[in-house]
Amino acid sequence: MSTPSPSSLPPEAPWHAGLRAARANLVPGLLVQAFMIGTVLAYFYAPATREIFDTLAAWKSRWGYAYSSVTAIIAGALVPEILRILVFQKGRPTRRNLGNFLFAAAFWGYSGIQVDFFYRMQAVWFGTGADFITVLKKVLVDQLVYCPVLAAPMSVILYDWRAAGFRIDRLPGFFTREFYVQSILPTLFANWGVWIPIVAALYSLPSLLQIPLFSLALSLWVILFTWMSEQRTSGKDATP
Repeated sequence: MSTPSPSSLPPEAPWHAGLRAARANLVPGLLVQAFMIGTVLAYFYAPATREIFDTLAAWKSRWGYAYSSVTAIIAGALVPEILRILVFQKGRPTRRNLGNFLFAAAFWGYSGIQVDFFYRMQAVWFGTGADFITVLKKVLVDQLVYCPVLAAPMSVILYDWRAAGFRIDRLPGFFTREFYVQSILPTLFANWGVWIPIVAALYSLPSLLQIPLFSLALSLWVILFTWMSEQRTSGKDATP
């Protein structure tokens, strides 16, 4: 009896792929979630930390969208590439690291502005209160509208297009129902498992603190995710 080739097998259900990714990211996700929940508790119940929070809020108020863009670049582009060079490349940078950084800096620089604008709109639509109903509305719009319609498709399409060498002829294939179901939907399942508690914590804070602590959560997540991703890749490379 012959074994079917991978190409002849039916495609994996997107929710299965998403749950598999969520399980793989369980440990770093829980660590970031615990840190963010602890940060919110510190803001409300540890007066000694208030000066730090006030400083972050003042920086955000002064620099606005520029603050959001720069901190997102640091969290999403600079931190993971430095980690990759120092830990996994034994301190030896290559030209590929520069390409990785430039692409990620452009992506996260724009994404930081986009997230900042979205958070401002959420404050306009639902107010700035930290009560349960207000936070719930923001979380639902964030995770069930913003992510499926804009954030997840933009991330997956741009990173897949980069992996395809920025070929123009590949672009139409990224805007199909099949691509959304097989590539974007699994990303959403994995995203929901990690980020729903994190954004709930963020929306419980004053508006001027949401972006600074979003950047902190993003940085922690990227560090942990990069570590796990590189470890899995190393393990595969070592397998005969």
